[in-house]
Parts: sequence; structure tokens; C-alpha cells
Amino acid sequence: MRFSAGHAFDLAQRYIGIEEVGGSVDNPAIMAMLKLDAKWPSSDEVPWCSAFANHIAWLCRHPRSKDLRARSWLNVGAGIPLGMAEPGDIVVIKRGKGDQPGPENTTAQGHVGFYAGMAGELIEILGGNQSDTVKISRYPASRLLGVRRLT
Repeated sequence: MRFSAGHAFDLAQRYIGIEEVGGSVDNPAIMAMLKLDAKWPSSDEVPWCSAFANHIAWLCRHPRSKDLRARSWLNVGAGIPLGMAEPGDIVVIKRGKGDQPGPENTTAQGHVGFYAGMAGELIEILGGNQSDTVKISRYPASRLLGVRRLT
């Protein structure tokens, strides 16, 4: 049984507030997300937005990237226009300063999360590793690389 994008969003919301632990202690929930698809992370102080998306997709039995790189999600599901996005669809944006490569470069820096809505020209994303926590944050739509529907 596959769950809807809305179900993935509802499930992801339950993780709001999960955050990294400072110092030498790691959050076991984040470490479990990281270890689902990679053996190398030894702390929760690494980029884990894709690990969060993979964890939620795995729980919902959705297709997933099985990769800790955010842009790996550009190869999962079906691409849709931003105007058709629904809560729970995957959103991939550029990360970093300066001129960033486009969506054809899936190894460059990026950020991934679940579409939560629009606030003017800002995309609201429910994601992990947003200021070291799971929360909804706003990003300029100009940074959009792609929206993916998993079901």
C-alpha cells in the first residue's frame, strides 16, 4: 500500500522539533535517519535534510533517493510545476552562495524537504536540518531546482 503525499506531510509534521544535540552527543533519531542509507556519518552534525526526506518516504513506502545528497531527489518520482505542488511533494532548492549550477548537476549543494505552501514569492518547506532542526522554513522561489511527486 502506498500512502499519499498528504500522508507523508502529516507524518513529517510529527517530527517538528527534532534537533541536533550540541557537543559530542548525537540525537539518536537523526542518527537512525542518516544510517538508513549511509554508513559513514558518525555524528548528527552533517547535512541531514535528505536523510529526513528518505526516512519519511521509507515509512510511507514511497520511492526514495537512498542518498544523502539533496539533489539526488531530482531523479525520484515525477517532476511537476511548482504551481501544481501539494503538501508532501518533494522540493529541491539550491544551497550556498554565488552562482549555483542548475538541476542537471545532482552532485552540487542543495536542500530538500516537503512542500508546505507558498508565502508570496517564498516556498515554505518542511524539512530536516533547517537551522539544525525539523521545521517549516521559507526560501526564495528563485532557488527552486525542482518539485517531485513521489506517488
